Amino acid sequence: QLQLVESGGGLVQPGGSLRLSCKTSRFTLDSYNIGWFRQAPGKEREGVSCISITGGRTNYTDSVKGRFTISRDNAKNTVYLQMSSLKPEDTAVYYCAAERGYFIQSECLLQRAYAHWGQGTQVTVSS
Repeated sequence: QLQLVESGGGLVQPGGSLRLSCKTSRFTLDSYNIGWFRQAPGKEREGVSCISITGGRTNYTDSVKGRFTISRDNAKNTVYLQMSSLKPEDTAVYYCAAERGYFIQSECLLQRAYAHWGQGTQVTVSS
């Protein structure tokens, strides 16, 4: 079973930056589309960004466009989410998710597009 591990979360001041990583140790990620999701307290989990197997196609939810960048390094078996200009409303547990198959840009921010999930990493944006 594919096991995903997120890292890089923490406490950061508004306007700061963090880079999240998503890795797996038992399999390679180079045959999986990857999505980043987040869940704030009392809110539903929402899609943040997603990237195709080759990295050639990406998508972002409107609230993070221009601030977050998703990328992948298949040689390092890692997918990144670079987060800049962070705001308090970005505070959440961030999850990565993976799935094989055709990358559908209009659907890659939906939870149902993914079968494999990590345990999450906490991001707190506060002064």
